[in-house]
Parts: sequence; C-alpha cells; structure tokens
Amino acid sequence: MRRILITGAAGFIPSSLAKRLIQDQQNYVVGIDNFLTGTSLNLPSRPNRNFSFIKADANNYHDLSAIMLANRFDFVFHYAAIVGVKRTLENPLSVLDDIKGIQNVLHLSKSTGVERVFFSSSSEVYGEPVEFPQNELTTPLNSKLPYAIVKNVGEAFLKSYSLEHGLNYTIFRFFNTYGPNQSTDFVLSKFINSALKGEELTLYGDGLQTRTFCHVEDNIDATISCLYNNEYVNEILNLGSNKEITIRYLAEMVIALTNSKSRISFQPALLEGDMRRRCPDNTKMRNLLKRELRPLEDGIKSILDEIAKKDG
Repeated sequence: MRRILITGAAGFIPSSLAKRLIQDQQNYVVGIDNFLTGTSLNLPSRPNRNFSFIKADANNYHDLSAIMLANRFDFVFHYAAIVGVKRTLENPLSVLDDIKGIQNVLHLSKSTGVERVFFSSSSEVYGEPVEFPQNELTTPLNSKLPYAIVKNVGEAFLKSYSLEHGLNYTIFRFFNTYGPNQSTDFVLSKFINSALKGEELTLYGDGLQTRTFCHVEDNIDATISCLYNNEYVNEILNLGSNKEITIRYLAEMVIALTNSKSRISFQPALLEGDMRRRCPDNTKMRNLLKRELRPLEDGIKSILDEIAKKDG
C-alpha cells in the first residue's frame, strides 16, 4: 500500500488529487490543511477507509512532525500555499512564511524515508517571460513577486535536498488550472460566476494579455501518471495547456456560453503581477497523458453543466 500525504488538501487542486487517489484501494491518503484558503467543502464527502483528514498547518513544525512521524509516508505532495494574485500581493509576509512549510516537509521527508516529494510550483516563477513557449530548462526565471520567489526558493530547496540527502522530487509548475468548485479568486471561475449573475466582467488593462487554461482533470491525470509510472524523477514539469487565449476573448467566450447579458468593463492595468503573456512548453505533460488536453470551451461547458445540476 502507498502511504501518501497531501498538504493543503482542502484546496482546489489538492482536493481533486485526493479524491482521485482514494479511488485506488492501494493508496492510503492523509490530507492536512489549516483552512486559511481551502474549504472543508472540497474534501471527500463520504467516509473512506483509505482517507483521513487532520486540521494542521504545514508551516508549524510541531503539527507536521507529529503526523509524519506517526505515518511514515511513501510519498508527499506539498501543495499547501497562500494562493491568488490579489491575496498574495496583499499579504507578502504570510507568503514568505510558506518557506517554513517547504523546509519542514523536506526535513521530515528526509528523516522518515519518504521516496519522493511532489511540489506545486507555479508559472509565476517565469515572471515576464523572454522565451516562448516557456521551457522548464531554458527559460530564465525572473519574477520579483513574493509568491514567485517562494516557489523558486522551494524548487532550490528540493534540488539541494536531492543532492545532499538523496531525497527524490518532482516539481510541477502549474499554469492556470480550472474546473468545478474552484474559488472565485481565479479569473475563469470569477468570470463564470459574474456572467451567471449578469454582473460586469472586469478586465485590467486592454485585456489582450494571454493565458492558457488547463482543466483540473488533465492536471490530475498527468500527476497520477507521473506517480504510478515513476516518471520524471528529479525533474521539473510544466502542467498546463499550450493553447493561448487573450483574457478579453475568454470573457467573451464565457458570456456567450452562459447566454449572459453581462458587459465587459475595463480597469487600469495592475501595477504588478499581471504578466503580458504566458504559454508553456508542455511536452512532458503530453508525454504523460498520451493524448491532447481538453479543449477550453468543452471544459467551460462541463462546469456549467455541474452548476446546473447543483441548482437542479
């Protein structure tokens, strides 16, 4: 049996990962979260013999050590972090505090015999990119924002622990993952929520900045493949779509798909944190999936279907 720890388990992506992992009875999953940004509504809704949740803070060494020493995990997914552009810009010291969590996880993983640590990094580490598509090895990392700096520091810690202690790792750089139950801290879920209410969809600047959008199931499929097939050990992977779209076109697409009467409003460009262009080289991800990623329009329709079922 694989014993697996997921930090930040009440968050959007890690909770989706937990739900998938516990479908396999060969996995025993422990999730921890302090509910700073996650919600208990994301956790598995029914009792599972192969899932346990503990309210705990990965940044607190006492909390984490008690859990890791008691369970002796085979794999750790360290996904706990303060997320969301607005929240991370407004709380830079809290963001920097996440470095403690990274150190705690790695020290305890080294000491308790963990086979591999999976770390949720971010496309933010690239900053304003100078190369397209953004490649894990060749594109310089030049962001100066606290959130991106912490992710970059985390990547350096993983590489250092591997070199000095032989602790294996895989680093995932996430690019705009979306799906059902995502909080409205993120652009696509915010647009859908506003459009369904008939409210304005707010764009910053001219709306021509580009992003790519990856459905959470594609993210999880690639992650599970990486774990089960022992792929990309001690490597970095971009997890995201390579289909660029402007934020303005995204807003127009959401309005059309929701049959909304919402209008688009424009606000002054953000002073920081809103990079002009973002597009990953996702060759490694596609190698894991052995297929193309889900088209964005199809993914948005699936979210709307889920919302319709709930409203039922």
